[in-house]
Amino acid sequence: MTSNDIYKIVLRVISEEKDLHALHQRYQLKDAIMRMGPAGFAFENYIASILEYYDYQVIRIRSKIRGKCATHEIDLIGMKNNQEFLIECKYHSLRGVYTGLKESLYTHARFLDMHPKFAGEIIFCNTQVSNHAKKYAKCIGQKIFSWRYPAANSLEKIIEKHNLYPITILNLTENELRIFSDCNMMVAKDLLRYDEAKIAKMTGISKKRINNMQKLVKQIFHPT
Repeated sequence: MTSNDIYKIVLRVISEEKDLHALHQRYQLKDAIMRMGPAGFAFENYIASILEYYDYQVIRIRSKIRGKCATHEIDLIGMKNNQEFLIECKYHSLRGVYTGLKESLYTHARFLDMHPKFAGEIIFCNTQVSNHAKKYAKCIGQKIFSWRYPAANSLEKIIEKHNLYPITILNLTENELRIFSDCNMMVAKDLLRYDEAKIAKMTGISKKRINNMQKLVKQIFHPT
């Protein structure tokens, strides 16, 4: 039996228990991130929303920066201690896909071409990263934040510690995800910042649908 088989069994058992609906949603964290869509733009917006918990301030999203030899489209530019950092987001929509040495290599190549524009380079990815990439990144001083890595400060640990569950944990439609992404509301608890009438006006989504989403968010964060 594979780990994926076990995951499906546990998920099915949880879903059958009426009082465990909120737990069922939280247990799907990795799948919720993978539901952000094939283009990866929603994932970039999501990472921008949680970077403050890594002590970075996002100052630009999807920017074109000219280097010595080429023009590069950079996912995010973060600021920390008055220094700018190149931040690349590597999104995968399927389980079992690793972020590998190739991604680490071309991120570093971009960093070198734009030197000394940035003080450092960072990769965020929603899946695990290969050992070759970890070794190379450590050698050149590149930071990687991914699923299960680094052990004390991995992506899922930051999410769980600060209740930064993605809005896709609410099982949105593709159109709803696009709307929330356009409104920069990529963290589920963002829905609790305003009443349903204001969010409905901002998004064009019905007040009843927003109210149901807000109830589920409260259950996820404060299960009874």
